[in-house]
Amino acid sequence: MTRLLRNPTFHGFMFSAPLLVLFGAFVIYPMAFGIYYALDRDSYRALFEDPTFRQTVWNTVWYVGVAVNVKLFLALLLSGILDYPYRWIRILSALFLIPWAIPALPGILSFRWMLNSQWGIFNHLLTKFGLSSVPWLAQHDTALGAIMVFHIWKYLPFWTIIFLAGRRAIPNELYEAAAIDGAQPLQNFRYVTFPLLRNLYLICTLLSMVFTLGDFTVPWLLAGGAPGDSTHVLATLAYRYTFHMGRLEWGMATFAVALPVTLFFIFLLLRWVKI
Repeated sequence: MTRLLRNPTFHGFMFSAPLLVLFGAFVIYPMAFGIYYALDRDSYRALFEDPTFRQTVWNTVWYVGVAVNVKLFLALLLSGILDYPYRWIRILSALFLIPWAIPALPGILSFRWMLNSQWGIFNHLLTKFGLSSVPWLAQHDTALGAIMVFHIWKYLPFWTIIFLAGRRAIPNELYEAAAIDGAQPLQNFRYVTFPLLRNLYLICTLLSMVFTLGDFTVPWLLAGGAPGDSTHVLATLAYRYTFHMGRLEWGMATFAVALPVTLFFIFLLLRWVKI
């Protein structure tokens, strides 16, 4: 017993035992429990028979496809504007970071207030011009569009800064050589800027797809699935199944449906950066 107490390995195990217990209780056990529920075939039958789930799959495809591509395309264009060495551009760059810097909750609540059917500023402007008000968050198309617009507005500055850093890493000698050949700004972008940013653009696209596919905060706080559970994405639908309906197995099955797509994006990302 005395020899055991003097053993450094035993001391290390005793110090790490509480951490191992916590890791098993809060990581290993929930993962095993989730895998057990995710393997339930009846859950998948119920999911694919649920019209809300089928609508949610299409919502997720639209949300990821439109939001990611529009966001990164605008970020690439705006990074060119913010690259000009003017003082007012620097001030604009600082203001441009505000949407990304502020917490999501105040921004979402403000956006919901502006979209309110009765006293929102958007409908107020429409009525000023003699147009009828629009129930933005009370119909599927405009509610899902509002989710996309807020997502783009919120995360556009982050990707713009990444592209701006990529632009500034391009050697000036290439632009000087293009200027000698008489290249115009559009030709500079086509033959110098975009070829050198193409790999970065693809990597950012894959990363943004992974982040957007798992986005819960914006769709849930802005619309919460309304109207009539028609604007759910997979992340919010899994929450609804688990906590609102008490069907944990359906929630885990919903995550399991999205998992192969997420792993595919991650696989492409790792192959692209050659990790």
